[in-house]
Amino acid sequence: MAYTLVLLLGLAAGTLGGIVGFGSSIMLMPALVLMFGPRQAVPIMAIASLMANVSRVAAWWREVDWRTVAAYSATAVPGAALGARTLLALPMGWVEGLLGLFFVAMVPVRRWMQRQHWQLHRGHMAAVGAVIGFLTGVVVSTGPLNTPFFLMHGLVRGPFLATEAMSSVPVYLAKALTFRSLGALPLQALVQGLIVGSSLMAGAFIARRVVRHMAPERFRTLMDVLLLAAGLGMLGAALTRTD
Repeated sequence: MAYTLVLLLGLAAGTLGGIVGFGSSIMLMPALVLMFGPRQAVPIMAIASLMANVSRVAAWWREVDWRTVAAYSATAVPGAALGARTLLALPMGWVEGLLGLFFVAMVPVRRWMQRQHWQLHRGHMAAVGAVIGFLTGVVVSTGPLNTPFFLMHGLVRGPFLATEAMSSVPVYLAKALTFRSLGALPLQALVQGLIVGSSLMAGAFIARRVVRHMAPERFRTLMDVLLLAAGLGMLGAALTRTD
């Protein structure tokens, strides 16, 4: 029953993420923490996020800006590996607290960044990749923070969804491989990540049918609500942890 609920939530999260480019991890992570605990939920979500981004790339393959992908990934990949190592060195309660603070902070940060009118070039995207790559290794997802940078690079709709997803694929792969090399991604967690990721992949292809007819701002507002709910829930879990 628990897996069924997670898969249904994953289908909804994958559809939403396929429409606005982020949000899958935000919706799924609280459920995964409840099922598996924060330490195991993060590697599981890394596998699921990798699969979700692969499916978005498959859905929008012809729209990928490969030069931007190369510039961003060159610094984001080593940053993600370093961030994953940092995460595993943190105490358990700190993981939940860090995730909670990150989700809550993303609401005002994302809205502030949207109000700026910066134009970013590929050199800027490489610098952005280094910072966000590290943060992606430490927290579950940086999609809400990542999105404004790709938009300020001049990418919208299909090209945005395709390029942001393709840029994230090597980052999540580096994160998963780091977890695996450090013993934090056992076979059971890998299988669980594949199961959860399959529902996210299905949602991405559903999203492709409706993305041109949706108003993204409505979903961004929903993401703010989800960020606050997930963040406050994880902060509450961190404050009440006794072990």
